[in-house]
Amino acid sequence: MKLNHKFALLLAGAVLAGSLTGCGASGAPASSAASSEAAASSAVSEAASEPAAEAALPDGVYTAEFDTDSSMFHANEANDGKGTLTVKDGQMTFHVSLVSKKIVNLYVGTAADAEAHEGDWLQPTTDTVTYSDGLSDEVYGFDIPVEALDTDFQLAILGSKGKWYDHTVRVANAQPAEAEAPADGTYTCDVTLEGGSGRATVESPAALTVADGRMTATIVWSSPNYDYMLVDGEKYLPTNTEGNSTFEIPVTALDTPLDVVGDTVAMSTPHEIEYTLTFASASLIEAK
Repeated sequence: MKLNHKFALLLAGAVLAGSLTGCGASGAPASSAASSEAAASSAVSEAASEPAAEAALPDGVYTAEFDTDSSMFHANEANDGKGTLTVKDGQMTFHVSLVSKKIVNLYVGTAADAEAHEGDWLQPTTDTVTYSDGLSDEVYGFDIPVEALDTDFQLAILGSKGKWYDHTVRVANAQPAEAEAPADGTYTCDVTLEGGSGRATVESPAALTVADGRMTATIVWSSPNYDYMLVDGEKYLPTNTEGNSTFEIPVTALDTPLDVVGDTVAMSTPHEIEYTLTFASASLIEAK
């Protein structure tokens, strides 16, 4: 009976030790799981704190600079180193006119990959450029897909001698393209006035005259108390002596806010008030 009692004690000790060991083993994975959960939580927190990617430009037409790593491969000087960026359905395409017809294809990527991807070669357009001395020339241009602005990317060029060359380029500093001036003539055009107290208005549509490609608008205020206007630092005086103040001022571009100052004598002392005028190209009607 004593022997059996000792055996039972030994057996109970072994069971207890096994139980403690089991608890230790189960404790390690629990600690590891907690650690993993904390790491995942931290990663999610860091991701949430990162700034969101900048939204693409709104659909429209822009001018942008074409920067390259080569003095031989660049935008034509007639275009002041720039090209036209078109954004449609969020996709960007940049058209650039080059300096000659010696570059016959482009490939977005490296020269080493170009040969195997002939279907992705960019084909040239024939562009006419006009230089500052009035002379014109035909050169090749290309429509280049752009993934991101102000970011370097690889663009391989194929010369007329059949060899590919690597270049690094970027399309940068995109700005809304200014609408071209209409043909010489006389028009009416809707004009929007912003600024000041909101009490002053101008007649709309306004008369718009185009001569030698330069636009001049006739602005008629709702008050006779404006004695001069400032446009780009130049002072313009009224063209009338009776009735509401009327001015003829230059307009640099349609669809683009034009900063002006109107000086009013309606108060006890003259006050220069800042305004913007915007002329809507869609409303342009030729006067008869």
